[in-house]
Amino acid sequence: MGDVAKHAGVSSQTVSRVSNGHANVDPATRQRVIDSMQALGYRPNSAARALRLGRFRTIGVIMFTLRTFGNMRTLDAIATEAAGADYSVTLIPVRAATMDQVSGAYSRLSEAAVDGVIIIFEAHLLDEAEFTLPPGLPVVVIDSNAGHQYTVVDTDQADGARQATEHLLGLGHRQVWHIAGPQTSFSAGHRVESWQRTLREAGIEPPPVLHGDWSTESGHRHGLTLGRDPEVTAIFAGNDQMALGAMRALHELGREVPGDISIVGFDDLEEAHSFWPPLTTIRQDFGEVGRQAIQHLLRKVGGEDDGGNERVTVPTRLIVRESTAPPKH
Repeated sequence: MGDVAKHAGVSSQTVSRVSNGHANVDPATRQRVIDSMQALGYRPNSAARALRLGRFRTIGVIMFTLRTFGNMRTLDAIATEAAGADYSVTLIPVRAATMDQVSGAYSRLSEAAVDGVIIIFEAHLLDEAEFTLPPGLPVVVIDSNAGHQYTVVDTDQADGARQATEHLLGLGHRQVWHIAGPQTSFSAGHRVESWQRTLREAGIEPPPVLHGDWSTESGHRHGLTLGRDPEVTAIFAGNDQMALGAMRALHELGREVPGDISIVGFDDLEEAHSFWPPLTTIRQDFGEVGRQAIQHLLRKVGGEDDGGNERVTVPTRLIVRESTAPPKH
């Protein structure tokens, strides 16, 4: 830094202000310092600065899969929001939904010098261990029942399932069948419980739930089963991909959508309006989930909260398109 200051004809303090991105430097002076840095091959030592300030400007993210639409959209929002706050993101995927795997990833992030951790924790723990991490780093959990010791951000899964079920009942359907996500999924479980509760509140006994794996293939398989039953007039699918698979199955069986069977999805994929027919679905705001997670975490990192934890629920919204209609009979 001293060499740069001498080369540029400025003080070391001015070089420090330029290297730290401070605005209180004359533009011509800033450019002269930058030119001197390039001429001398000088790069600010961010690791040394982080050690001095006790802040690394990095957020760690632990997640179980990169394959699902929701996880990718949430991760994209986290990375964008973090970059806007001048933070980078270090991602560690884990292979299995166990507390041991999560703890191991958390320890690796602690050693990698991050300021806080977001855990996208969509599945039940396979080892049934209590969700507890060593103290030290601020943590925010997405999509989980992580208890009161962590701030949790999640979509209002229950209200979304209620809206989907009530929409179909409101059209006059006397029963609503459900193609659910995997039994290991928190969000799928919340949707199943709300679907069942909504039917029972309407005086209807829920039919057996059909579990898929979020894929179009599982939706197609269950769509073939439901499409062969003449009593089925309305299906609520746990995500848009399974809804798409079910619609394909119904088309193959010669069942009209929505003439014979109405179908509602969940997520509102960017392509949902281009399904045939365009898909009625529940819109999740994955971007808002990611933004809320980063904002709460950075408040914890900055010591701006009182140390308490809360559950932040992001609303869902019914998007009505052409895949639903009143039953024929």
